[in-house]
Amino acid sequence: MPHLFCFGLGFSAQALIRRLRPAGWKISGTNRDGTELEGVTVWRFDGGTPVRAFAFEGVTHLLLSVPPGADGDPVWKHHHAMLAQRKFDWVGYLSTTGVYGDRGGDWVDEESPLAPSTERGRRRLEAERAWLDLLDAQLFRLAGIYGPGRNQLVSMLDGTARRIVKPGQVFSRIHVDDIAGVLAASIAAPNPGRAYNVCDDEPAPPQDVVAFAAALLGMEPPPEIAFADADLSPMARSFYAESKRVSNRRIKRELGYRWLYPTYREGLRALIPTLPPHLREARATATR
Repeated sequence: MPHLFCFGLGFSAQALIRRLRPAGWKISGTNRDGTELEGVTVWRFDGGTPVRAFAFEGVTHLLLSVPPGADGDPVWKHHHAMLAQRKFDWVGYLSTTGVYGDRGGDWVDEESPLAPSTERGRRRLEAERAWLDLLDAQLFRLAGIYGPGRNQLVSMLDGTARRIVKPGQVFSRIHVDDIAGVLAASIAAPNPGRAYNVCDDEPAPPQDVVAFAAALLGMEPPPEIAFADADLSPMARSFYAESKRVSNRRIKRELGYRWLYPTYREGLRALIPTLPPHLREARATATR
């Protein structure tokens, strides 16, 4: 029986689990507090005490999705020696397109130079190189992730959506179910050491996505705010420090994967039925 171990049972890992479990996979992994997850053997790992070695007995596939911190990658720090002693059929590391840095809206692909312009991007690049050297991991550079409960429809309905405009700014995005699809395609056709950009077909200005979500809900979009006038946290502001268009052609060519949601339009439309009941009621009220 194939056995997937996920360091970090987060948004993307849980989407992959939903895809693999019906096929009979055994699943185990970690979260910070040991919270139970249906059908998954959960181990507690908060970046400190390592997971016991026997947790990896029988593990055939390894997904690494814990982000590095100021002290580096905590999974690598506490587990690299024991993991190096094991052989896996597939190892995937979830990274970010931030390793390419700012390109002023130009296109990048997996052959583009790696030049992160933020501290988070630099930490990711260091982690990529560590896992590549240790386990010949496949690298999945994720664009901005959205999906059920985490999207601009929700932001519109809970009143947190903002339409910030920075001329020339574009982002690439990816629906979480397409992340799961790409990972499953890679598991079926492993290529150790290969890097893949996981993003949809249409990079777009962030204000366009907000406006489209508002239109789907029959609501007025929030007013435009010039980036220079926006009161943003340092974290939020850092996202606007980089503008680039990310190519996904390698995935299509090598893995043969076809997107469920080629652009944010298909993705947001499909998410309307997933809105929580209280937000559905808010939508009904807003459109009366």
